[in-house]
Amino acid sequence: MTTETETEPDDLRNLIEGARVVLWDFDGPVCRLFAGHSAERVARDLVDWLEGRGLHGLDEPARESLDPHVVLRAVDRRHPGSDLVAELEERLTQEELKAAASARPTPYADPLVRTWTAVGARLAITTNNSPRVVKEYLTSRGLLPCFAPHLYGRTQELRYLKPHPHCVQRALNAMGAAPSTALMIGDTPSDFLAARAAGVPFLGYARNERKNKVLREAGAERIVGSLEPVLKVVREVGQA
Repeated sequence: MTTETETEPDDLRNLIEGARVVLWDFDGPVCRLFAGHSAERVARDLVDWLEGRGLHGLDEPARESLDPHVVLRAVDRRHPGSDLVAELEERLTQEELKAAASARPTPYADPLVRTWTAVGARLAITTNNSPRVVKEYLTSRGLLPCFAPHLYGRTQELRYLKPHPHCVQRALNAMGAAPSTALMIGDTPSDFLAARAAGVPFLGYARNERKNKVLREAGAERIVGSLEPVLKVVREVGQA
């Protein structure tokens, strides 16, 4: 069940009116990357591949995780900067590229991206996914000009994955934007924590009650269950 809008309209308007730069997480707010290509299966396949290479010592949370990024980070903590980590990261990128072909656009995301661009905001992607995947998906939707060249995704410096604010700070620096003039849209606690560490206002997107709950528990206060009210306010602000 989709959550109702949690943020009051006036609060949402204040967030949007103050945003000259909008930083988007990718998988969630823009699309469901693994809608047709199971992230859980990818995580299991990565663990199986690692065990086939003789790496049996992953901690239990990583072994049991349904999130490929948790597996990737766990290996990087044990073998930072190694060829093993580089190969694992590339394997994940290839899986993400396969997933991009069947990714499902988040409802209202495409028109929101186009409308926000049309009213003068500058947009960037700040994600733990590969920027190669982001570029391929945005190109397929005709949205790349709304973001390019500001695609800040996973590098082989895996210690900088969110919740580290590195990708958020890269975007702000490249765009010459003060944190207070930006807004980040994300759907996970790591998005919220990265935005908070960078001093950027945050709007949570929670497509179901579980997502809403974990964002609330992380400390996020402004959350919407649909991008439709955001699109409505952006249109109103643009016409004002």
